[in-house]
Amino acid sequence: MRSILITGCSSGIGKCCAEELQREGWDVHATVRNPEDIEALSNLSVHAYHLDYSDTETIHSTFDAVMQKTNNKLDALFNNGAYGQPGAVEDISTDVLRAQFEANFFGWHELTNLCVPVMRNQGHGRIVHCSSILGWVPSPWRGAYNASKFALEGLASTMRLELTGTNIHVSLIEPGPIRTRFLANGLEKFLQNIDRENSANHKVYEKELKRLNSAGGVNRFRLEPISVYRKLDHALNAKSPKAHYPVTVPTHVSGFLRRVLPTKVFDKIILKGS
Repeated sequence: MRSILITGCSSGIGKCCAEELQREGWDVHATVRNPEDIEALSNLSVHAYHLDYSDTETIHSTFDAVMQKTNNKLDALFNNGAYGQPGAVEDISTDVLRAQFEANFFGWHELTNLCVPVMRNQGHGRIVHCSSILGWVPSPWRGAYNASKFALEGLASTMRLELTGTNIHVSLIEPGPIRTRFLANGLEKFLQNIDRENSANHKVYEKELKRLNSAGGVNRFRLEPISVYRKLDHALNAKSPKAHYPVTVPTHVSGFLRRVLPTKVFDKIILKGS
């Protein structure tokens, strides 16, 4: 039975993928950021753990616990747990930006680097990161999240090159709008960390709040989490997995437009749609 460690499984993409992989016969080790969310996995036949990417102790303790249950073997890692911090770059404090990177980037790197030696020792492995359309397309008012995903794309792509010939494959799944709690969690972070009343962008924030409260403005393109699982399934099982797996229509279209359009034209399109 193949084993996989998946993060961010309390709901949405992570929970869907944990459930589907368990049905496919995988030995699933699923983590959640809040210990109380472990109950959300109680109806699944998976091993559940508490792991907070911003807490090194939980990263190492959970990894050690997984290794004990798998006899120091791990076939795959799916880094998925993350959140988005809305707000103009000028309104994001360094501490808030650092927190975004701890959860979306540094913690992923730390966990991945614990898994790689295990995969090298056994002679194979799959590392899959859930990135984003915002990992290559900038979006106004999403600077912190953009930065963390741009960084992830660069780091993961470099690791993919460095692991060539090891039978350890690194892939990036790049969703666009998916029906999850991502927007709701982003709204919470926005209200918590952005001083919108004293910001030069306060009028824009009023518009942004309306957008977040209406669950986005891209509903016609929003897909269910199962669409991400289909890409994960290929990344885990294909003989030659792809380096990049775009998921939704906006992801495919934005990637194409960025390649073919001049930057000024592309920027106008992004600004019009924001």
